[in-house]
Amino acid sequence: MIGKIRTVLAFGCVVAATVVLVPLQLISMKTRLWPETFILKIWHRAVTRALGIRVHTHGTLSNQRPLLVASNHISWTDILVLGSLVDVKFIARADMENWPAIGKLSKLQRTVFIERERKRSSGDQANEIASRLAKGDAMVLFAEGTTGDGNMVLPFKTTLFGAASMAIAEGAAEEVFIQPVAIAYTRLHGVPLGRRWRPVASWIGDQDLGPHLKQLLAEGGLDVEVHFGEPIAFSKRSNRKETARVVEARVREMMQAALGEPVK
Repeated sequence: MIGKIRTVLAFGCVVAATVVLVPLQLISMKTRLWPETFILKIWHRAVTRALGIRVHTHGTLSNQRPLLVASNHISWTDILVLGSLVDVKFIARADMENWPAIGKLSKLQRTVFIERERKRSSGDQANEIASRLAKGDAMVLFAEGTTGDGNMVLPFKTTLFGAASMAIAEGAAEEVFIQPVAIAYTRLHGVPLGRRWRPVASWIGDQDLGPHLKQLLAEGGLDVEVHFGEPIAFSKRSNRKETARVVEARVREMMQAALGEPVK
């Protein structure tokens, strides 16, 4: 009964926030009346609170530009969490563009959709990301290329760092800063999530979104930590594969530290 009541109330809050803020975001995009991410940040915060997600931060987003944020990926809620904290734009898989509601909301925050399996289109996609970096957008790259179970960081896809190389090659910047960021879901109703139960927070692969959303609406009380590491300068002399390995290692280190000693 409590779960059903909570689901109704939380869903109502999400709908209310969306109905009020989406028109304001459309106005903002057309008139530049507010900074582009101002309304988005309010929406992300409203939804995370409705879902009962408590966000704890360590460190801050770098103010250096161009900036590529390289993060691990556990759930669709990662976007809400990061979007509630910092002014960033996202890089997402192409099929999300056609998802009901989610696709349209993603377009409102100028998400770049990429087809990771189609090499023919990878050049154009990297070029768009490079262009956005050059314009000063901080772009979030979920560098594993998929979602994990929340217990470990999967290997980073080095090809996804191609936009940084392209931005430099085209003369848009002499170097791109890559900031490692770790996301860790650590507690449920104040109780530490062990290895067995941590996947409750995760949304893996082709899992249906509806059941996972329903579970979060009913459950609530989820704690997540976001750790911002020191940015790494990537230049034309840098090795893409080596840089990816270094960033991956730093994300893994921060994530394991968060899981080992979660914030109370």
